[in-house]
This record gives sequence, structure tokens and C-alpha cells, in this order.
Amino acid sequence: SSSKMSTPEEAAAADPAITELTDKIAQLGVSIAEAKKAKKPKEEWDPFLQEMLALKIEYRTKTGHEYGPKKEEKKPKGNDSQEASEKNKEKRAKKAAEKAAKEEKKRKQREERERIQREKLEKLKSAANEDWSHVFGDAPMIQSATKSEEGASRWTRIAALTKEMEGKKVLVRGFLHTARGVGKGAFVLVRSSLYTVQCVAFESEDIPSAMIKYMNGVPVESIVDVYGTLTVPANPVEGATQSQVEVQVEKFHCVHKATAAMPFQMEDACRPDAVKETDVGAYDHEANASAEGGRVGQETRLDHRWIDLRTPANQSIFRVQSMVCTLFREYLLSQNFMEIHTPKLLSGASEGGADVFTLDYFGKPACLSMSPQLHKQMAAACGGFERVFEIGPVFRAENSNTRRHLCEFTGLDLEMAIVEHYDEVLDVLGDLFVYIFDGLKEKCGPELQRVKEQHGFEDLKYLKKTLKIDYATGCKLLREAGVDQGDYDDLSTENEKKLGDIVREKYDTDFFIMDKYPLDVRPFYTMPDPNNPKLS
Repeated sequence: SSSKMSTPEEAAAADPAITELTDKIAQLGVSIAEAKKAKKPKEEWDPFLQEMLALKIEYRTKTGHEYGPKKEEKKPKGNDSQEASEKNKEKRAKKAAEKAAKEEKKRKQREERERIQREKLEKLKSAANEDWSHVFGDAPMIQSATKSEEGASRWTRIAALTKEMEGKKVLVRGFLHTARGVGKGAFVLVRSSLYTVQCVAFESEDIPSAMIKYMNGVPVESIVDVYGTLTVPANPVEGATQSQVEVQVEKFHCVHKATAAMPFQMEDACRPDAVKETDVGAYDHEANASAEGGRVGQETRLDHRWIDLRTPANQSIFRVQSMVCTLFREYLLSQNFMEIHTPKLLSGASEGGADVFTLDYFGKPACLSMSPQLHKQMAAACGGFERVFEIGPVFRAENSNTRRHLCEFTGLDLEMAIVEHYDEVLDVLGDLFVYIFDGLKEKCGPELQRVKEQHGFEDLKYLKKTLKIDYATGCKLLREAGVDQGDYDDLSTENEKKLGDIVREKYDTDFFIMDKYPLDVRPFYTMPDPNNPKLS
């Protein structure tokens, strides 16, 4: 007869002495575990440990292998490079599939927008066929064909709609921001400038179902006239700036219909920034572009700038810019300055440090003005005007992709004759900026709020009496904060930002004046310091 061959481990297990040895090791292991669980000191269970280790050595001597379950043998190495190659293929295939899926999603979204646009236009045509033109429908082209006695005063600005006007009949005009149908009703949001109001209509004896269809079918961003009664809703209207009121619609006419599909939705263009864009280093124009988040990128915005300008934030930015120029002009006129307009076509550069845009001037070389500096000095000091200012375009051919380098911008310049000391100029500048800051707070509150909603920022801190420090003090503050900055070295953009943070924390102001810069980093026309020729 034949018998089955046994492994060394099975043969050892059949030996009673080995069995007794393994049982003792197991019992000692249990005792050690229980002692540890009970958090007993080591000296109490260490003898068990030493005895167990000795028994394990005896076990190895008798059996020829270690006590415990047999370790699994390592798998032999296969063709690693082939496996890695297969994995890379899978990754590439997965990425390609994801990209294709994303493109397909975009295509479907585009087709869906076009389909919705077609359906709305069809609804519009269908509803307009009924004879309710005095109540709703497409208004004829204005063409200045008629002139009413009231004129433009017939329309009420959306910004002026308040709950104190409850019960009044109002006529408003604006862009159709959104439209949604709910049952037999229509809810539309009309936008003018920064302001929006909700307008509501439900089917009734005076409001036909065709009018509800028409209101829901007008494409967004069409210009509409809405007539009705101003009411105060039980709860504030979310999503409308005039949240305390709404218009109960009696008449609804489309003044100008948007016929092309929108390149992006206004809701997406108004979304808050996902990240705070850096103001140091290269400018990332797509920092807040995200298809998944429904945000519109810079390139798309600029390609359709006339639509992007309609967002409340952009409307506000331009209004704030306008107010800055107004306040600048107001203050300087009050200080006996005179506004001048200097040439922008010059025969040579007005200051160093930047390239100029050159052009042919009837066969002679010329360039665009990069600063009104020399003309201001000519007018103020040489021409006898004494105090002059200008608001005008500036051109600089600096090919740098940062926020601090612009090829074209609007410059706010002033020049004044110094009677005794240049502190006279610094005092005018300090008071000028405080006047502008105070004016913006007083006159541009809603605009600043609209900008903050989309491009979050901290409120500006400033002192009524402007803080003034010299360059050496600024460098010392940086060194005390651990920043390497020499008294005669130019201030980098990064160090300038850090100094602003330090001053804000130390003096509770974002705005300060720093003088006595090193002469080497200033333009050629800067006066040297009489006490230190290395400073200006």
C-alpha cells in the first residue's frame, strides 16, 4: 500500500512534545495580552515574555522553522515594464474618454440652449397672433415717431422703486434678466443698471393665457416695458435688489428682442469669484473660469464685452471710476488748480524707464505720450499757471503680463509750483486722496457693494490726517519683520505689498505717503535731497 507524503510542519504537529510546546507558547501569549490590556506594569508580565521567547527558540530547534503561520512566498516578479505600459494605456484611454465626454456635454448644452431659444421664439410668434397688442406683444420700433407730453418722465427708474410707493402705477424699462413660468403665472426679473425688480402676472379676465406664454417666451436680455401696480410682498423677494416691492403686471411689451443665443448666461457672469486673483506676479486671465462652476472666463467676457458690461459689478466699476475722476476734479478746482489738456503725439519720450509706441508722423518719427510730465511742468512752473491737472490717456509699450503694467490707461496727473518746501505737495496729495475716499463712501455705497458681492475685498482703512514716513523707515519696518531690504535698494512689488501689510497692522491704515526714495530709482527730473545726495 502507498501512504500520502506529509510536510515537515505536519510531521512536527504529530509529535506530542511539539504539541505541548506550542500549547505553552499560546498560553503565554494569552497571559501577556491580558496583562497589557489591563495596563499592568511591564515587570509583572516580562517573565512571561522571556519564557515565551525561550520556548520559541526551542520550537525552532526541534522543528527547523519559526513558530507561527507560514509566511506567504513572494510572487515572482513579472514583466513590470509591460504592466506599467498597460496601466499608462488605460490612463490615457480614460483621459481621452473623459475629454470626449466633456466635449459631448458642452455640445449638448449648446444644442439645448439653441432649442430653448427656438421654442421661445415659436411661443412668441404664437402668442403675438392674438389681438391683445394693447396689453402685450412686440412694440413697434420707436424711431422717435411720437412724443408724449410727459416724455421720458413716464418711466420710473427701477432704482427709485420703494415700498413707500405701494399702490402706485409704474412703467419700468430694462433688460429681461430671468423669466419663469409657475402654473398659470409668470415671474420675470427686470434689470436696469445695477437694480432689479420682480414683475408678476397670473391669468385673469384682464390677463389672457397668451400673455403668460408671451412673457415666459421672451428671450432673456431682451429690452422690455412693464406697466403695473407696485405692491409690497409678504416676504422680501430673493434675488432682486428692490426686494421690498414687486410689480403686478398689467401690460408687458418687448421693445427690442434678443434674437441670437447668448454666449453665456448672465447668472454665470454674475457669480462671485471662486478664488482671489493674485496681484503679484503674472496675471492669470482664466483664474476664475470654470465650466463646472458655471463661471465665465476672461477671454469669453472680452469676446462679448458689450454683454459682460451689463453685469452689476462691471456697471459699478465704471461708475466708481467716473466718481473718482469727478472727486479728483472737484477737489483740485477747490484748491485753485486749472485743468489742462496736453498733446498725446510727441516727437520723443517724456521720461525714461519704459518704451514708447512709435508711429510715422507725415514722414517724421513720433511716439504716443507716455506721460504729461514735461508739459505739466512747462505749464505750472514756466507758463505761470502755478497749479494744473489733467485727466487723460497714457500709453506705455511695456510688454509685461502683470497687473502693474498696462499699455494704455487713464492718468490722473497734477503739478504745482512749490513755494517753500515739497511737503506742500504731499499735503495736497494726502488731502486729495482722503477727499476721494470720503466721497466714494458717501456717493458710491451701492456700487461698492455690488463689486464686493462678485469680487470680494476688505473695506479700505485710512486716516483723516494721512500718515507720512520716509523710505528708510519703511525699509527698517521690513527688516524688523524679517525681510531683506537695504535703505538704498529699490522696493520690489512683493516687498511693497509686505510693507503695506505691516503699516496696516501698526498704524491701522492702508493709505500712507513715503518720501526720501533713493535718487537712483527715481526719474531724471527728481530733485536730490540737500542733506543726502543719495536721496530724492
